[in-house]
Amino acid sequence: MAPSTSSVITLNVNGEKHTLPVDHRTTLLDALREHLDLTGAKKGCDHGQCGACTVLIDGRRALACLQLAVAAEGRAVTTIEGVADGERLHPVQQAFLDLDGYQCGYCTPGQICSAIAVIEEHAKGWPSAATPDVRPEAGPPPLSPEEIRERMSGNLCRCGAYVSIVRAVERAAEEGSHVPGDAGRTAAAQPVREGGAA
Repeated sequence: MAPSTSSVITLNVNGEKHTLPVDHRTTLLDALREHLDLTGAKKGCDHGQCGACTVLIDGRRALACLQLAVAAEGRAVTTIEGVADGERLHPVQQAFLDLDGYQCGYCTPGQICSAIAVIEEHAKGWPSAATPDVRPEAGPPPLSPEEIRERMSGNLCRCGAYVSIVRAVERAAEEGSHVPGDAGRTAAAQPVREGGAA
């Protein structure tokens, strides 16, 4: 007897459990869009190169087009539809809106999910490729425009709204942000210094 090529899984998406049958090859992106009708995460390249499908899995950013739905079972998945607190926008969403961190809007959900994780990663002291001194005793660097650009480099914007995206991430970091589902825990982000100056 041939092994089954499908399973019934339960996904925890935006705090709600959804039970659905999926082919084992179904990506998390396709499960979200085609099975759960959550179309915020976009299918851009379908190869993990553009970031339009970025979601948060257990508070960390992930490319939903590269993640199998069966591998997301038992994990907390947050999509753009789940980052707001009811009618109140997440601070990153509000900053993107206030500072025009978008143009056509296609990449915006992935940009916002990635930015939420970037701020959290920085608050935890994680270095990036742009961090000049990664020694633990050096402490986290300021979240400069250079740091933000490096940390957001996996999210492409064909419209070229990068300047406004960086400003939006800066503002959200200054105001404090948190990963949805972290019981309201606010990341104590380091102050942003213009041009990365100390």
